[in-house]
Amino acid sequence: MKKLAILLTLLLGVLGLTACSTPADPSQGLSVVATTTQVTEFTQTVVGTAGAVTGLIQPNQSAHSFDPSAKQLLMLSQADAVVINGADLEPWLQDALSAANFSGTVIDASTGIPLIESDPHVWTAPRNAQTMVTNIETGLDGLPGITSSQKKTFADNAAVYNQQLTSLDQWILANLAQVPADQRLLVTNHDAFTYFVDAYGLNFLGSIIPSFDDNAEPSAAEIDALITLIKQSGTTAIFSEASISPKLAQTIASEAGVKVYSGDDALYSDSLGVTGSAGESYIKATIHNVTMLMNSWGYPVLPLPAELS
Repeated sequence: MKKLAILLTLLLGVLGLTACSTPADPSQGLSVVATTTQVTEFTQTVVGTAGAVTGLIQPNQSAHSFDPSAKQLLMLSQADAVVINGADLEPWLQDALSAANFSGTVIDASTGIPLIESDPHVWTAPRNAQTMVTNIETGLDGLPGITSSQKKTFADNAAVYNQQLTSLDQWILANLAQVPADQRLLVTNHDAFTYFVDAYGLNFLGSIIPSFDDNAEPSAAEIDALITLIKQSGTTAIFSEASISPKLAQTIASEAGVKVYSGDDALYSDSLGVTGSAGESYIKATIHNVTMLMNSWGYPVLPLPAELS
């Protein structure tokens, strides 16, 4: 991070900028930086045409071990606000803000969401995503110089998106109502779906990486214990995640005699997918995940409501 700070200082000098930027006049263009792919989408949706939003983390990148470039630190130094997931998902954030001499406003999208075992993956439950969207709207409203026209844009956009999230939640509930509770079994790469599991009554058997951090590594004993649990539970599948290598999941699935969902069938967790993929947006990624779960349990996927089609 020290090297990045030095590079940032050089860039600021070349461009004739001061090291300590002040929030820009929104009439000249609101500039917002967001951290994760999900938070970036939420923020872009709320802001709409009332400003510019740039995401730091790109599709299929890990939020846990992200390291911003000098160019991204420069963007932070000039931003009016940075929108974060919060819940301690971005351990690198404070160093990045310090290196960039960021002097704008930090908007924590997770404010008010009760944490489960300090798990930062709050967005996986659509009702939590609604809270995040509302927090982002509120935070943007409070920025210096924001106009009444911009506030109306934020409110209108947030209302439309939150209604879509309500429809998404209802669609998920209707699908899962078909599946007896004891059949809603889930094994994943890492502990990224705690809030989804809690919201919809899934039975989370365990994960290959027994940690909220997708960079952790399981021990041989932990792998053996998971294979035994899979065999005893009667579950039929292991779900890899789009932003994590499926190799270990494939090995464990082979040992346990179950199917592995990977590649195009992998779940979207820490990151959304690239443009054109099934996970290119939060709503599409969630629909994809539920579709894969329903397929693994052997139940039909219900038609989407019109506002989600």
